[in-house]
Amino acid sequence: MAKRNQYLIPIILVTSLFFLWALLHNINPILIPHLRKALQLNDTQSSYIDVAVAVAYFVIAIPAGLFMHKFGYKKGIITGLVLYVIGALLVIPAASSRDYIFFLTAFFIIASGATFLETVANPYISVLGDKDTSEQRLNFAQSFNGVGAFLAPIVGGQVILSGIEHTPEELSAMTATQLNQYLQYEADSVKIPYLIIAGIVALLIILFLAVKLPEVKADDSELHGAPSSFSVKVLRHKHLSWAVFAELLYVGAQVGIGSFFIRYAKFVADVNERDAAFIWGSLAMVGFMVGRFVGTFLMRYVKAAKLLSLYSVISILLLIVSVAFEGSVALYALSVVPFFMSIMFPTIFALGIKGLGEETKIASSFLVMAIIGGAIIPTIMGYISDQTGSIQVAYIVPILCFLFILYFGIKGHKISTENK
Repeated sequence: MAKRNQYLIPIILVTSLFFLWALLHNINPILIPHLRKALQLNDTQSSYIDVAVAVAYFVIAIPAGLFMHKFGYKKGIITGLVLYVIGALLVIPAASSRDYIFFLTAFFIIASGATFLETVANPYISVLGDKDTSEQRLNFAQSFNGVGAFLAPIVGGQVILSGIEHTPEELSAMTATQLNQYLQYEADSVKIPYLIIAGIVALLIILFLAVKLPEVKADDSELHGAPSSFSVKVLRHKHLSWAVFAELLYVGAQVGIGSFFIRYAKFVADVNERDAAFIWGSLAMVGFMVGRFVGTFLMRYVKAAKLLSLYSVISILLLIVSVAFEGSVALYALSVVPFFMSIMFPTIFALGIKGLGEETKIASSFLVMAIIGGAIIPTIMGYISDQTGSIQVAYIVPILCFLFILYFGIKGHKISTENK
């Protein structure tokens, strides 16, 4: 009993970290249309928010793992939290100056902190306590990621988005002073939320410094992104190479679908930004969370690769409806897609590392780095939207992504014997 009590507070603290990176990723669908308006960006430029976050994960993942491997869990957590606070505080002067590069720098630093936290939290929560209940602890902690996924757009939509949506003609009719005041008003709306976020994370730093975390040892294989050696030779395994590319496309599709959802809702159904944010959080992200549990249950009866293929087909069909139709039919078809996306990242990951033995850790590093897709695909979508004048047309890109994921589920995941 004493040992169980020893782990209780650390488990609660570490579990709270899962909410932080969910907040980072799922506030972007709010920030992208908001800063597009406040800073007068086009769709391509607004997608650079996703780029900043994805590049941070790509660049920082391995250094974060190596740092944790050398200095331990607690210092890794505190480093991540400090970076998170610094980035959140930098959003405030970025808003005052309305400098987009300043904003992107702040988001990059926040994402760097989240990368540290995500690298540490999963393996640490699994070793905090009895091995027999490690899966229960990890599932409980991951549920907070799902909670953050649907709370972030709902709360962010109400707190950050003003609901004021001027037409280009109305903006043109404003005097320079009126326009400047309006844009500054919009930019300033992010200050209080990020100040509160910084305060909460700072409180977590104090708590982690005050609490003595148990000194637990974990095998190197438990450390995400901290390989003892790093070689591209592992990509000789064809099913891994296809998995890395499939993961890159999946992350890109997931990020792109969410990042432009508010713009899409306005374009196809004339839904205002606050209502669109609520639909995304209450329907799409709740569906994503529920989909994880449903998919896990279905895998008891359906092979993972087959379920991945089936979900890819359904996602493609829903996206075709989203591109071909207008109004509520198109909007709600797109809102359902996250339910079927929910199993894709872990399923592709598991199929990609299957049968690799001692090379699993190196292979995992490449799969984690595939999150760079979150920088590439949204940028392509933004460019298509700018060139065609239709954000709806840009949703053809996720269709192409899911077509390749379908190929991976049918054939690409199969292990070749050529390199054995």
